[in-house]
Amino acid sequence: MELITHNNMPMAVFPLFSETRLVSHGISTRVGGVSTGVWASMNLGFHRGDVESNVTANFRGFTAGLGIPLENTIFSNQTHETYLRRVYASDIGKGIGPSDIRETDGLYTNEPGAALVTFYADCVPLLFLDPVKRVIAAVHSGWRGTAAQIGRIAVEALNREFTCDPKDILAGIGPSIGPCCFEVDSPVAAEFLQNPAWVPYVDGPYGERKYKVDLWAVNKQILESAGLLPENIDCEPVCTCCHEDLFYSHRRDGGKRGSMAAIICLTA
Repeated sequence: MELITHNNMPMAVFPLFSETRLVSHGISTRVGGVSTGVWASMNLGFHRGDVESNVTANFRGFTAGLGIPLENTIFSNQTHETYLRRVYASDIGKGIGPSDIRETDGLYTNEPGAALVTFYADCVPLLFLDPVKRVIAAVHSGWRGTAAQIGRIAVEALNREFTCDPKDILAGIGPSIGPCCFEVDSPVAAEFLQNPAWVPYVDGPYGERKYKVDLWAVNKQILESAGLLPENIDCEPVCTCCHEDLFYSHRRDGGKRGSMAAIICLTA
């Protein structure tokens, strides 16, 4: 992963994806927009209480920097579950315009020009590209989605719908809350400790039965176990909670915050 700047807006991109020249993609930061107050400044969340015209202006700048028309976006409607939806050319514009996409934590498509968008403020952004079948996916993986292996579910959906070979799939794991800051109670830790492969990624107990979980490592293990090659997974840990200058964090900010977004669009 690397940080680049378009239109004075920093964003994270995955060189693995960029090198294919098949997609435009990026994960926003909180920098470079017009929002003020707790949403300052690059808030992309329309349901956080911000002024709608500010969010629209932020989105238009974000997509323009990537060469994606705002009108081509398709928004997820996240509920921290594992439902994924295949989208078509007829779905383009759902989100900015009226949408029937509900309770959806991931989108996937083989339609050029369909820009898939998911939203974050500590949860893990997962982006996928199969450069052979020319298929993409954008997946929101919170701790519940991670524990339910939503990354594996996405890989299986791409295989089922498009016969994608997992060995061809590229994946990017974006900025999210890190094990330095993701402290949880016993019930949440138990969701991870029940899987022997994840035990090394749970630190604790300490204090009053507290644990820390490495969501990056768990998601990487899930993708590798689903058949992705380690060299095809880009995961450079950056903690959203630690970097207040760059990212919103739901935990750090007590829910009073804006939202970042991840976007990916087939261009060829």
